[in-house]
Amino acid sequence: MNTTTANISAESEIRALMDSWTQAFLAKDLDGIMAHYSPDIVAFDAILALQVKGQEAYREHWEKCFSFCQGPIEFKLHDVNIVAGDDIAYSHSLSHCGGPNEQGDIQASWMRGTVCYRKLGGQWKIVHEHFSAPFDMETGKALFDLQP
Repeated sequence: MNTTTANISAESEIRALMDSWTQAFLAKDLDGIMAHYSPDIVAFDAILALQVKGQEAYREHWEKCFSFCQGPIEFKLHDVNIVAGDDIAYSHSLSHCGGPNEQGDIQASWMRGTVCYRKLGGQWKIVHEHFSAPFDMETGKALFDLQP
């Protein structure tokens, strides 16, 4: 297999991982989500913590995140870009994420995401994840109303 064919295959495998992760997230399937991470995941999530290290700590973080979700979750990827080699890859994208608040009104916004992957034991795993929202330097407030 030449490098181009290998990279296309790796990109396809990463895209399948992203789709599987998204389905687990939408289902609030914590075990399904965690199956995509390496044991030494380092995450920079948009909420609650500056950084989270390790699968156990990230699982606890996800449990806290899901406690804020009162109903179905909305999550859609946009502008996905994947660069993949033989055993390391990254992606960046925009994601529209949110769900209903206690009054049933949808609260969703666009976030930025960068994810790094490594092929471990023949399977792609997420080794680093970074989700964030831009913010206004003058007010210090997150800019949740921006659109792609």
